[in-house]
Amino acid sequence: MIESEDDLVKRAVGGDMAALATLLEQNCAAVRAMLNIDRKWASVLDPDDVLQVTCLEAFLQIGKFNAKGPGAFLGWLSRIAQNNLCDAVRELSAVKRSPPGQRIGVAGQQDSTALLLANLGMTTTTPSRNAASAEVCAAINNAISLMPPDYGTVVRLYDLESMPIGDVAAAMKRTPGAVHMLRTRAHEHLREILGSDTAFFSQCA
Repeated sequence: MIESEDDLVKRAVGGDMAALATLLEQNCAAVRAMLNIDRKWASVLDPDDVLQVTCLEAFLQIGKFNAKGPGAFLGWLSRIAQNNLCDAVRELSAVKRSPPGQRIGVAGQQDSTALLLANLGMTTTTPSRNAASAEVCAAINNAISLMPPDYGTVVRLYDLESMPIGDVAAAMKRTPGAVHMLRTRAHEHLREILGSDTAFFSQCA
């Protein structure tokens, strides 16, 4: 007997990852067909890149999904995919506009930890002005350990070790576009995790 989408969604939202995997298998082809990637990005971004990050986000966010009738899951998954695609194109465009060798970030920030916090729109609440203090670094490392491995890897390599995007892509066996998507999503999750640690961090106004 074929299980209905409503039943699969209910089980997936309740934590049944097998049900979610079935939903993704049923809907990913349709999502892929909706993706429209400009030819100029063809060498650095692929529809499968978008789908991989989208599926990862689906596993992370399914508990928040609120079904609203037939086709709701496809609509939800499509929005995640389109957001990922927009993020990748925005970051690729920013890199293309920047002078060769210049990293996208906050000018004048030499310390990679301070730069990461600045990119997250956060500030440390510790009395020390050194954002790389042992306590803050420990909190960041702990937050990274709570994220999916690919998210943690991209933050460590690009943000903390300052590797060029091409080298990060090669190390992760991903396209540059995929790395940008992973980094954007990783920053969102890192911001959420660190934001709950009021002992050290606060959101910038």
